[in-house]
Amino acid sequence: MMYKYKALISFSTKISVLMGITLLLIWGCGGSEKEIKTSPVSTPKLDLIEIKKGLMNQEILLPGELISYEKVEIYAKENSFVKKVLVDIGSEVKKGQLLAELEAPELLAELNSAKAKMKAQEAISISSRFTYNKILETSRTPGTISPNDLQEALAKKNSDSAQYLSAKSTLKSITDRLSYLEIRAPFDGIISSRNINPGAYVGPSGKGSDSPLFGLEEQKKLRLVISVPEDNAVNIRKGGLVHFEIRSLPGKVFSAQLKRLGGSLSNSLHSERLEMDIDNPSKILLPGMTAMVKLSNPSPDSSLVVPSSSVMETSHGIFVILCSSDNKIQYVPVKRGNENKGLVEIFGPLKPGDHIAKMANEEIRQGSTIKNSNLVPYSIP
Repeated sequence: MMYKYKALISFSTKISVLMGITLLLIWGCGGSEKEIKTSPVSTPKLDLIEIKKGLMNQEILLPGELISYEKVEIYAKENSFVKKVLVDIGSEVKKGQLLAELEAPELLAELNSAKAKMKAQEAISISSRFTYNKILETSRTPGTISPNDLQEALAKKNSDSAQYLSAKSTLKSITDRLSYLEIRAPFDGIISSRNINPGAYVGPSGKGSDSPLFGLEEQKKLRLVISVPEDNAVNIRKGGLVHFEIRSLPGKVFSAQLKRLGGSLSNSLHSERLEMDIDNPSKILLPGMTAMVKLSNPSPDSSLVVPSSSVMETSHGIFVILCSSDNKIQYVPVKRGNENKGLVEIFGPLKPGDHIAKMANEEIRQGSTIKNSNLVPYSIP
């Protein structure tokens, strides 16, 4: 019993000591916390700038592609055989120049048949017209020709005349089809592909129609095509000058004028298609070349412009550090606009004349007081 009693006294003593140590720690921590809360926070010295308003022209780099100003794949319209091929890949051709001759014996037979039918209908029409004129002349004598006979003669004359015109139209249609056997260039250009040889069967359907007879491209004038993202497409205007470089021609800078705007955004890329015309008389540029295009994206109106270093991005958002009239620091949320040459547009609850930190960083604490500041000038080009 005595042993158990002594053990209980020892255990209670240990608990008392531990509780005393805990109280001392809590008191010590509370005093430290009180000192931190009441300690003043200040920023010794800060470089400030005065916000200005101006216009920003952002230059963006976009990939582009050169394509032919005009490009066409030429197919045969009639079922036929290739008789002659007069050009090859790389041949420069003029508009209307003969590229190939085709032959279709069945079409020649149809032509001869149509000619014979037209001549027969022409003879019948002439006979009907002559008969009607004789009956009409005789009918002027009263009682010689009944009105019904005169009407029948007129109807036959008109019917035979219509049959003649129909035969004439059929002959013209076959003659036009024969003209399709001569394959001619629709515009000036260069033959970029050839898929036929003499004797090959070609036509609008069936075997031989899968590939075009020729590919024709204009290369003395090209199109430069780029796709501008939605964020940059709003302020683009027709007529602007763009500069571009070709990857396969390093060191050379080319210029072109913006001619056409797509006017809508594509569903797949949410971008607008822009086209520039390029004169290429020396043909140093080729369709299919890739380009890097430098495009100017002007602001539609003046806005607040500050140095890029004044804008701070944190995990909570984008801010500038505003110095109020009583030298207090305030984080002001903003949105970025165009950027160019170390300057950036900002949009937020600010106005020209406000003072913000030139070099924004998270070491400048929210709510701190500036003891000393220096106003640094900056310019907007």
